[in-house]
Amino acid sequence: MQRFQRSTWRLLALVASMPTAVVIFATIYMFGSTYLEGKPIDYWSSLEWASETLTTTGYGAYAPWKHPVMILLVIFTQFIGMFFLVLVFPIYVLPYIEERFEMRLPHALPPMTDHVLFFRYGPAIDSLLEESQRIGSPFVIFEEDPALARSLRDRGYPIVVGNLDEDSVALAGIQEARAVVTNGDDHANATCILMAREQGFSGPIYALADDPLHRPPMLKVGATAVFTPTHVLGAALAARASTRITPAADGLHLLGGQVGLAEFRVRPDSPLAGQRLGELHLRERHGVTVIGQWRGGKFFSVKGVDTCIEAGAILVAVGMQSNLAQVERLAAPIRRTGPIVVAGYGTVGGKVVEMLRDAREATIVIDEQLMPGVDVVGNVLEHATLDRANVRAASAVVLALSNDSGGIFASAVVRDYAPEVPLIVRVNRAPNIARLYQAGADFALSVGQMAGEILAYHLFGEQAVAVEQRLKFVRLGAGALTGLHPWRAQVRERTGAAVVAVERDQEVFVKFDDAFQVRPNDVLFVCGTIAGLDQYAREFKPGPVENPRSQRTLDATSPRLS
Repeated sequence: MQRFQRSTWRLLALVASMPTAVVIFATIYMFGSTYLEGKPIDYWSSLEWASETLTTTGYGAYAPWKHPVMILLVIFTQFIGMFFLVLVFPIYVLPYIEERFEMRLPHALPPMTDHVLFFRYGPAIDSLLEESQRIGSPFVIFEEDPALARSLRDRGYPIVVGNLDEDSVALAGIQEARAVVTNGDDHANATCILMAREQGFSGPIYALADDPLHRPPMLKVGATAVFTPTHVLGAALAARASTRITPAADGLHLLGGQVGLAEFRVRPDSPLAGQRLGELHLRERHGVTVIGQWRGGKFFSVKGVDTCIEAGAILVAVGMQSNLAQVERLAAPIRRTGPIVVAGYGTVGGKVVEMLRDAREATIVIDEQLMPGVDVVGNVLEHATLDRANVRAASAVVLALSNDSGGIFASAVVRDYAPEVPLIVRVNRAPNIARLYQAGADFALSVGQMAGEILAYHLFGEQAVAVEQRLKFVRLGAGALTGLHPWRAQVRERTGAAVVAVERDQEVFVKFDDAFQVRPNDVLFVCGTIAGLDQYAREFKPGPVENPRSQRTLDATSPRLS
């Protein structure tokens, strides 16, 4: 009997109460008709009257009541019938059907050996769940919302339904799990951590917190580590917007002041759009090396002369400043001066602004609510608001809106208003990233990417979810390039990295004639992503190079640039 659910008991009570009510009211009616109305009636007729009244099916022509008490009895019985009719479906029948449906959802943890338990589902763990499925890492989601649990089960996720507040043994068996990740609100996370430790779980527990102030209490109750992905997302957005926080390419200072890296937006009407690098001859004509291009938030390294320059892409090129200026006439340069406009001053937007101001970046904050720190009060979808924020003169725009739909539409509005300004957008759910790029965003980062990258490192021992690629300059020895032309040795085709300069006898060359060959003692400046540089090291086996002296710089007062 204890295994019956609450709705089952209610349904049984309904089944028993309905005939009981008919019998009771039929008996009362029989005596009332006999002694008050003076019209004796048999019990079967009384039962018929009671059932017709309680079910509101009517009496036909039989309505002989005259005594006030009888009339009140009939009226009262009618209301009781209506009461039963109104309550029978929402209180008894529907809960019974729902619980019968919910019985298909498990309420106890399966064998948890080598499994990761995720407490509560949300955007922060969405990317990590997909990555876990891709690499075959087993996991179980403990969800307290039955409707959400059914949706997750339909997506193919292993689900357990329960309520930690009502069921003290809901986490029975968790001691065999490999790790636990809590993704509820901070109070529910603390409860899950405590209950997991009470069940004897001694493995790592990683908590995703909303408020950084709650990190110490969660660590105290048993969490192994506590992360705040929304704040990490804010920091990543700020780093993408400001070169003071994260330079466009690490090690660029090694090339000195006359050699620089520039980014150009390829407009649809640009002579570069749709052309292949081999047809443009940017190296030979302008002394500019194209490293790659940003498209849809991803960096694509140049793989050779057949690489096509896409309209709307952001082109990354290295060369002397005067040579880069020549390329500016072919494509629109990305402005690196002017304030950074941040739209949305919530948790994420506030963190973006905090980091930018710590880096001494000029900022203009837009929000619909007037509060300390907001510079322009208004709707980012209105041109009047964008005018007051001077968006067209900004070095970047960061949309840190809390709603993905609003962020997508705002991206389209800002891109139409200021087509040349880099647009960086915060997004909650990773599936909406593609829509943001279609709307005009240059870079979009989700909270799921941030949390996924952090947790994947701890759970899988590697950076399984790559958020973005960074460029890097390194000084390397000649290695296998000795005796070869640095631009004609298939370096980019084989590695994705590029030789952008050669240092020889206190001189640095960034433009090479046909007869130029790398000598054994030359120092090469190579640019690429981490993966590209690793491939370069495997392919060309560069020798060791002494680090340049701290006082030495390659500018106008030191070695000449040819």
